[in-house]
Amino acid sequence: MNGQLTAVGTDAIPEIQDLARRIWPDTFGTILTEDQIEYMLDMMYGTKSLREQMSRSRLQFFLYQIGGVSVGFMSLEGVGAAVRLHKLYLLPDMQGKGHGKRMLDYAQTWAREQGASYLLLNVNKYNKGAIAFYEKVGFHISKEEDIDIGSGYWMNDYQMECPL
Repeated sequence: MNGQLTAVGTDAIPEIQDLARRIWPDTFGTILTEDQIEYMLDMMYGTKSLREQMSRSRLQFFLYQIGGVSVGFMSLEGVGAAVRLHKLYLLPDMQGKGHGKRMLDYAQTWAREQGASYLLLNVNKYNKGAIAFYEKVGFHISKEEDIDIGSGYWMNDYQMECPL
């Protein structure tokens, strides 16, 4: 069954928070400590943080729903000649069924509509499954970044990009 992406605002914050808490332990459980996952969830998905993200003029959150049930989310932001894919997450049992590809196709269409010439994203450099997925659909690693996120934690990422 195909899903549908819907642009959402602050009223969707509780749903996004619930999805993140259900997705992140499976996605990052073998890469990050439980404490770092909790720290990052609070930092990135706390109500105040999500409200601030959603207030940025060129940033848009989307819920991905199948049969009216939310099973994933993403956020996109126009930044000059690029659109940055900040988030693209699906519940573990929805992965590997073409839903991520549909979400990414939508992201590329949205980026073209914003006048972007390429799509950017950051991915944890130890998240081999995500890296393989992005490479399969045309992304390549453009640089490596180690980002200090406070409290002694780091995001060890690759920046990836895909021409549109």
